[in-house]
Amino acid sequence: MNHRLSLTLAGALLLGACGEAPQEAAAPAASAKVALTVTTTTPQQLDWPQLLKASGNIAAWQEAVIGPEISNYRITAVLANVGDVVKQGQVLARIAADTVDSESAEMRASVAEAAATLTEARANHERARQLTERGFYSAQQNTQTQTAADTALARLNAAKARLQTAELKRSKATVLAPDDGIISARSATVGTLTQPGQELFRLIRGGRLEWRAEVTAAEFGRIKPGQAATLTGPNGEEVAGVVRVVAPTVDPQTRNALVFVDLPAEAAGKLSAGMFARGEFRLGQSPALTLPQAAVLLREGFAYVFRVDGADVARVTQVKVTTGRRSGERIEVGRLDAKAQVVASGVGFLADGDIVRIVAAPAASDSRP
Repeated sequence: MNHRLSLTLAGALLLGACGEAPQEAAAPAASAKVALTVTTTTPQQLDWPQLLKASGNIAAWQEAVIGPEISNYRITAVLANVGDVVKQGQVLARIAADTVDSESAEMRASVAEAAATLTEARANHERARQLTERGFYSAQQNTQTQTAADTALARLNAAKARLQTAELKRSKATVLAPDDGIISARSATVGTLTQPGQELFRLIRGGRLEWRAEVTAAEFGRIKPGQAATLTGPNGEEVAGVVRVVAPTVDPQTRNALVFVDLPAEAAGKLSAGMFARGEFRLGQSPALTLPQAAVLLREGFAYVFRVDGADVARVTQVKVTTGRRSGERIEVGRLDAKAQVVASGVGFLADGDIVRIVAAPAASDSRP
């Protein structure tokens, strides 16, 4: 009797266990604790510009060295300073011209004397010619007077040349700007004597600056004249430029090549020659699989997203991805299925295997009046 009762009881327990197992396996997610309420997003395919990052120095497009054209004369006035914007022909400095003026006066007197001598020599030759025709002078005497007249003419021309040289020297007593531009350096000082080869000023021609970017030997072949470039100065201000020329050689020491980028005139107000700047070149367009940056978790030097499969309540799977270009609030990702559904934000609070509740993203408000 007891043996039968035991068998009956054991069978009932076995059947009960078999009936309850499927119910527990059917809803593990429902019984687990929800870690976060999230919205989801899927990758978006966009056409983004291909960018090549580089760095380099800001330099003057061309820098003219201005010096005196006459030596051993005293500087009497300096009329330009560093940073001044000057025009072509503008007076930058004056040099004492007293000695030059006296030389000019002496040369003018020499010219007058030579002219008088020439007049006398020509008159003598004319009288000699007439007397020779009448037989009173020999042909040799006539030739001598002709020679004297020619010599007087040559001396007059030499005196005029010396006068022209003195007047030219007088005109060099003012130091003029050879072109429009900005004074970048000044060493001229009142009272000093000018010396051959001395530098008085430096001028950035036209006020034009350029960015001399360095790129690797593997990259510089992708850059062509006319391509757009954007650089960022030390203060974070962005300046647009255009590639003027790519250096035809690569530095054998650094294995880098220089790319010369023309900057607009207004860049002189934001950048200065000698500054270091970073920037990028636009090489064209290419497709990019993108996600909002808030959907990508950066942890220990790697990038991850949390993929969800399901609706309402689901378990997340941490997926390692690669990252690339950035534009605004979006980032390029790789090694991810284009149809994957991932957590859109709050990824810093999740771990692999967490349970999340999925809700619809709030509709964007209509800002139209």
